[in-house]
Amino acid sequence: AEVADWLGLMHFMDAMMLITIAEYVEPTSDENITVTDTEFSNVSVRLYLPRKAPEGLRRAVVFFHGGGWCLGQAGMKPYDRLARWTSNRLNAVVVSVNYRLAPKYHFPVQFEDVYSVTKFFLQSSILSRYGVDPARVCVAGDSAGGNLAAAVAQQLLEDPEVKTKLKAQALIYPALQTLDLDLPSYRDNAEKPILPKSLMVRFWSEYFTSDPALREAMASNRHVPPESSHLFQLVNWSSLLPEEMKRGHAYAGPRAGSPELARRFPGLLDARAAPLLAPAARLRRLPRTYVLTCQHDVLRDDGLMYVGRLRAAGVPVTHYHARDAFHGSMLFVSGFAELAVGHRLTNSYIEWLDENL
Repeated sequence: AEVADWLGLMHFMDAMMLITIAEYVEPTSDENITVTDTEFSNVSVRLYLPRKAPEGLRRAVVFFHGGGWCLGQAGMKPYDRLARWTSNRLNAVVVSVNYRLAPKYHFPVQFEDVYSVTKFFLQSSILSRYGVDPARVCVAGDSAGGNLAAAVAQQLLEDPEVKTKLKAQALIYPALQTLDLDLPSYRDNAEKPILPKSLMVRFWSEYFTSDPALREAMASNRHVPPESSHLFQLVNWSSLLPEEMKRGHAYAGPRAGSPELARRFPGLLDARAAPLLAPAARLRRLPRTYVLTCQHDVLRDDGLMYVGRLRAAGVPVTHYHARDAFHGSMLFVSGFAELAVGHRLTNSYIEWLDENL
């Protein structure tokens, strides 16, 4: 992808998207689940409906795939498999959302797509159509999808048009803040496979713009203007991380960046893009939460800091930390890359949903 981009043959993300295309599977029903591609609020979704007769109203999960807001698809084999397992094991309706992607679309388009689907689904008439209990709906997602799930859960609290409250949110190795890209997890895992720091910086910058100036500023941790430095306390890892994750690291806050970048790309400081920036007053109204983090992951500390802030706000949080896992591990559950850790993380997620939804 880097070579194709450098030679001007193809945009980096277009080349990376070939992975998504290669992993695509058609919506195929089986003896347990009816699977269809449809649209909710003019946004493409893949819908999973259990065939087993329910004892009462069903549970439901609205799921957002990962891929750095640039890649991925509900129809990718790993996401299709996860949705099937979730639907079958919980006898639940699963709505897997295909939001629009960067670089063609930038923030807030991705957020608006997933939010409009969730808001549409939470209407009493739609929940009734699919036999869903309005008191048992969850939003979930992995990586960039975890970011979107956290942002959706927060935004629903501020929307007077939405009467149905979420029962839970499940965040799988989520990306949650844009301010400091030099956390201990970024330092420890800068060159680790699947999601090295350089790729995560590129994902973040492409979410807002294809202008390389922002990517360069983020890579050097100089992208937040001086007038916004008061926000650093919300992502200050020296006070928010557990001691064992801080060991061997000295805190050096981000250096002030150009005010021009923040003016051009205000999403940098928007809690819909960086849910860790939400004030405590909003956090304490959030539903019960599951957070999965992996030791060998640049996004590890985003999840750990959110766990700390949510618990401080009084939110019931289940935190599963996989010390032997890397970013994306939950998707490695079959085929040439089947890993035991993938099955373990998947079971942790689905078992938590079963107990809490």
